[in-house]
Formats: sequence, structure tokens, C-alpha cells
Amino acid sequence: MTNMEGGARASQQLLIVFGDITRYTSNARGEPDVELAEMMHGYYERVGALARASNGRIVKFMGDAFLAVWSADDAGRGVAALPAIKRGVDAFFTERRWDSRLVVKAHFGAVVAGPFGDDGRFDVIGNDVNIAATLPARTIALSPEAFRLLPPDDRKAWKKHTPQVVYIQADDPRPERRS
Repeated sequence: MTNMEGGARASQQLLIVFGDITRYTSNARGEPDVELAEMMHGYYERVGALARASNGRIVKFMGDAFLAVWSADDAGRGVAALPAIKRGVDAFFTERRWDSRLVVKAHFGAVVAGPFGDDGRFDVIGNDVNIAATLPARTIALSPEAFRLLPPDDRKAWKKHTPQVVYIQADDPRPERRS
């Protein structure tokens, strides 16, 4: 069951994408509020149009960051579109002479999607949302689940990266992270 349009909350598989702008705070510091608001409005429009071009949906903007999702049917298109989304946003900030760039984190997994809160705004909740949010990234990072959505020929543009291994106590109650 896909519930990207509203209605009741439902469990489903989605491509979950977080985007964040590097150096936003230092670049924004010198901008008058009205000009900064106009620029961010333009950024929101740009990233929204780029996501919609591959059937994605912006769930929310959080300052200079965004959360977007693609249905299971469009998840492969979404993953394939991420480099173009990054290039489009990077170009947006370059045109404005900001040295900011988009960092993207993508994971495919289970969420509960639908209306939340007193205004019934669409959102996605779940452990897989947290996995997407905490992927280590400097440009674009795909979880193995997101990577597997790419056609074999498109996978050649990506390389496996294993983050630094850390050790935790054996009795730590945190569940092991899926890879």
C-alpha cells in the first residue's frame, strides 16, 4: 500500500533521502534576512522541482536541509536522480557565489507514512528514517539497500566505502546496524 498522497498512516517501503547544505551558517551570516529568505525560497523551489522530476516528494524542509521520499515503484528512479539533484543544487549556490554544496544521504527501507500532528501534515517515521539521516556523507552516500535499486550499468559510477570501524561494549543494548 502506497500512501504518498495522504490518507491514513500506513507501513511501506520508501526511498528516504536527506539533503543538507554545507557551510550554510557561515554563508548565511552575511546575508540580510529578506535576501536570505528569498534565496532559500529559490533553493526550496529548485530542489522540489528536481525531486518531482523523478516522482519524488519533499516531505519537509528544515532550514537548509530537506527530507524527501520516493515510492517503492519510483525508488530506482530516485536513486538514479540523486547526482542530478546534487548538481542542480550545487549550481544554484554557485550562481549566488556561495561556496555551499549539497550533501545527500539515501536509504531504502520501511517507514510509517501519512498524516501526523494536529494539522495532519504528511511525514515519515521509523528506524529506517534514522538510518538515512545518520549515513556518513560528504557528497552522496547510498546505503546498500539504496545502491541495490540501481540498474547494474549505473552501479559502475559508485564505489563501496566502508566507514571507520568503532567498537562498543559487548553488553551495549543498541541493536546491530543493518548493512
